[in-house]
Amino acid sequence: MAASDEVDAIVEQWRRERAGMRPEPMAVFGRIYRLARLVGDRQERVYADWGIGRGEFDVLAALRRAGEPYTLAPKALAAGLMLTSGGMTGRLDRLERAGLVRRAPDPADRRGLRVTLTESGRRVVEESAEAGLAVQRRILDALPPADQERLADLLRTLLAAAESDA
Repeated sequence: MAASDEVDAIVEQWRRERAGMRPEPMAVFGRIYRLARLVGDRQERVYADWGIGRGEFDVLAALRRAGEPYTLAPKALAAGLMLTSGGMTGRLDRLERAGLVRRAPDPADRRGLRVTLTESGRRVVEESAEAGLAVQRRILDALPPADQERLADLLRTLLAAAESDA
């Protein structure tokens, strides 16, 4: 078992100050939040080596995962990344200025646009994805592979519960 941490201290303080409170969920979600923040910040620093932030990485990764020809409508990108159209436009503007994506009219809908990953964008997202995964692997290596799988299963269950409770 790992040594006590700041989350344990917070939970214990609540127990001491409010005897009837059951703060055990803080032990789980406090750690999930802190872990996500720490790993996210490390990945942000890694992505900066390619001149992108986490938000831009997410757009590039969505296009890359779409498969050839690495093209999606801005509306589909925004929906998949849970962004407003304004938020998506800002990201696309930055990525287009950097030469990582290009926007063109949609041949099937003259009112629409298509966003396509450029060759440079493909190289950036593939290299930065590998570097970001290396950050995640270094942290996950604290657990044996069977525990990593079990953790992924448990988190999948919690995520489903949270989504159904929304």
